[in-house]
Amino acid sequence: MSQPRTVVIVGGGISGLATAFALQEQAAASGLPIRCTVLESGTTWGGKIVTHRVGDLVTEAGPDSFLSQKPAGLALCAKLGLSEQLINTNVTGKKAFVLRGGQLHELPEGLVSFVPKELGPFLRSGLLSWTGLARMGCDVLLPRGSSEGDESLASFFRRRFGAQVFERVLEPLMAGIYAGDAEQMSVKATFPRFVELEQEYGSIIRGMMAVKKQAASMPPSGSSRTMFVSLKNGLSDLVEALTARLAQQGTELRLGGRVDAMRVRSHQPGRWMYDLILQDGSALSAESLVLATPAYVSAELLRPLTPIAGGLLETIPYASTATIAMAYPANQVAGAVEGFGFIVPRKEGRDLIAATWTSLKWPHRAPSDRLLVRCYVGGVGREAILQSDDDELIARVRAELSTLCRITAEPSYVEVNRWWKAMPQYTLGHLSRLVQIDAALSRYPGLVLTGAGYRGVGIPDCIRDGAVAAGKVMGYLTGQPAH
Repeated sequence: MSQPRTVVIVGGGISGLATAFALQEQAAASGLPIRCTVLESGTTWGGKIVTHRVGDLVTEAGPDSFLSQKPAGLALCAKLGLSEQLINTNVTGKKAFVLRGGQLHELPEGLVSFVPKELGPFLRSGLLSWTGLARMGCDVLLPRGSSEGDESLASFFRRRFGAQVFERVLEPLMAGIYAGDAEQMSVKATFPRFVELEQEYGSIIRGMMAVKKQAASMPPSGSSRTMFVSLKNGLSDLVEALTARLAQQGTELRLGGRVDAMRVRSHQPGRWMYDLILQDGSALSAESLVLATPAYVSAELLRPLTPIAGGLLETIPYASTATIAMAYPANQVAGAVEGFGFIVPRKEGRDLIAATWTSLKWPHRAPSDRLLVRCYVGGVGREAILQSDDDELIARVRAELSTLCRITAEPSYVEVNRWWKAMPQYTLGHLSRLVQIDAALSRYPGLVLTGAGYRGVGIPDCIRDGAVAAGKVMGYLTGQPAH
């Protein structure tokens, strides 16, 4: 029996764990024996996926769900036997609201899908004026933009829909996803589908209508999933199932394994060995190395090897955020909340980015006599609030809820979760930077980068990119490069 090939994955978040899972799966399918080690510098697995179970409450410190429309998340849940634990969002007549002029206005579904079925909900929402609606409709008349170069989210959507739609609706929706500044974010890196629709159909609205018509002509998919899904007992169940399966498959999982330095040596022409020096003074060597760490962490490890890649990775900025979860007696907030929550445009000048009525949006999050709320603060240009201590941060968030929703009751439970440099920002030129990073690392084919800093920030994106990373490792080890 041949000696197992050695792989080390640095980073035990969802990206690193998904890479290890896909690697074991692909190696087993090809009959290649491997010895895989996953190093995590912290004390827990899962990175930003952190579920807290406190009595009858289930809170998420990081992401609370993932998109069902991106198949990688559902597929991994199925492989891990978690499909029966998946939950949909609750059914409710009203979904979400947006703040405008200090008042909450219902967000019509058409504004999210860009395919309005009727004008009535738009006008009644009070979000858009007749002028704003007319300007949005001009999307079908405007010429397509150039496909060359990059464009900011702000520029793209103002050009297609006008300033009013962008500032009142699209900007806060995007800030809720990326915690970023739309003036700086690359549309091609964040929402490439809209660029494709403009190029193919000459109009986003016309393209969305065409896509909807095509979908209507297809046989029913049979899927009963809502747009966002979660797990009954919290997303940490995904991490626990992943680490349990990896351990069963023989993957070595090492917590507290902080890497201080990396060396590369050639053990035969065109082949490399990667030597990792850990904080405790021990060393680990592998034929292939996957860095599933934030771009700025990977930058420090790679700088001695390739200053160009290290410098480029360092230019990927990260935003800091915080989530504040609070539970209230339901009878003391009756009538104050409806729908799933609300988003806040940047121009409103508030502390909050958004708030979610967690126990109204999801089942199994709180008993019926309590309302669980989750508030979001921070992000690019709004990070000053994170300098507040927990007591002041809670007081400011409660003041916001009092002003905007008339919630003045005392919460029976509060928790604050801070995420420093946690949300990668795909700023203008992001895709070009990735091409340059790949070129700088091309001399080291066994060295692979993956994670939220590159090709998608959502859980399914990280799982998918982890599988791609595993494919690159397998291609290197077998001499059959992945395409």
